[in-house]
Formats: sequence, C-alpha cells, structure tokens
Amino acid sequence: MYNILVVDDDKEIVSAVEIYLIREGYNVFKAYDGNECLKVLKNNKVHLIILDIMMPNKDGIETLTELRKDYNIPVIMLSAKSEDNDKIKGLNVGADDYLTKPFNHLELIARVKAIMRRYTDLGAIQDTENKNIYKTGDLIINDETKEITCEGKNIKMTPTEYNILKFLIKNKGRVFSISQIYENVWEEESFGTDNIIAVHIRHIREKIEINPKEPKYLKVIWGIGYKIENL
Repeated sequence: MYNILVVDDDKEIVSAVEIYLIREGYNVFKAYDGNECLKVLKNNKVHLIILDIMMPNKDGIETLTELRKDYNIPVIMLSAKSEDNDKIKGLNVGADDYLTKPFNHLELIARVKAIMRRYTDLGAIQDTENKNIYKTGDLIINDETKEITCEGKNIKMTPTEYNILKFLIKNKGRVFSISQIYENVWEEESFGTDNIIAVHIRHIREKIEINPKEPKYLKVIWGIGYKIENL
C-alpha cells in the first residue's frame, strides 16, 4: 500500500482528500502546515505529497525547498487561481505537478495515479527488470539502477525530471514539442502545460550541462520543441 501525505491548513480539504484517496486504496498521513509535514516525513515512509502553497508558519514553497534537500518524493502542489506566480515558484523548487483550487476530485485522483505510476516505473518504490542503458556522449542513464551520470559525475533528479530525460534520450536526435513531451511522460492530454515542461527542462539542463546557456546535450529547437543530441 502506498502512503500519501496531504498537507493543507484547511482541515475540511484534508478530510475530503483523505476520503477520496482511501477509496482508491491509499494510506493517508495528514499535516496542517509545513513544520508538521517535515515531522511526518522524518518518521514515516511517504510515496507522494499533496502540498498546499498558502499555509501558516511554513508555507508550501518553504516546505518544498526544505524537503527537496533530503527527499526526491513526488509532490503535487495545490494553489488558488490567484497564485499563478506561486505555481511557477513551486515548479522552480521541485514540484512535479500542481492543481488549482477548487479542483474536481476525479482530476486529483487521475493526477495521483499518473504520478504514482511514473514513480513506480522509475523504480523508486519497486525494482524493475529493465536493464537498458541509454547513452549519448558522456551522459548515461542506467535504467536498471536508475542512476544518471554525466561527464563522470552522478546526477540526482526528481522522478519527473528522470522520466523526461529518459524519454528524450531514448529518442535522441528527435525533436519533441512541449505537448508531445507532456503526453508521453504524463500519459494524459496536454493542456496549458508550457510552464511545467519549461521549468523541468531548465532544471535538467542545470544538472547535466556544464554551461546551461550553451547546452551540449539538451537543445531547444526554437518554435518546435526540445531534443537530446545524438553524440
């Protein structure tokens, strides 16, 4: 059974989300601010976090920044419509996805299942028999051990970053639009996803490129999309 941590200062929202998740067979931990969230993480195995942005004591952005120092757990951020800038901040500090309040519980469950499926495929929860190694130049992904090395250095990535990079390197030399990347990695229809992909791409570049402004591996093809060079 997978454990999901729901963090929101609105106890009614937490209770409602808990009911939806339990119906789907997940175990739920609850927290009502960032400090409680970090305490739960220290004492429990958590596979996914649903994290509100606006909270007292320690907000979602601060909490995510702090937990990313030690954890690569997938995070879905919750935000009000008026908090578009905060959504970008959340992606910048390591969120995997976000939902805008008020949200349909069916959409929430769909997002949770999609992320859990990617997380499981990544091998962060269970082992995989996939022993493929994908390589271009000195950038190597070992999809058996889920390790990334670039120029001889080990690279740490979130599950979403890993899956984007793996998709591109498996298809090195091919150019993919933002919509194509989203639909292949998220396995759902792309709608208004430009910011999500752009932020993740920037993070990947910062981790694998010596000079992200003059990338060797992950190239943008202006007006079309992105590709991993076939080196």
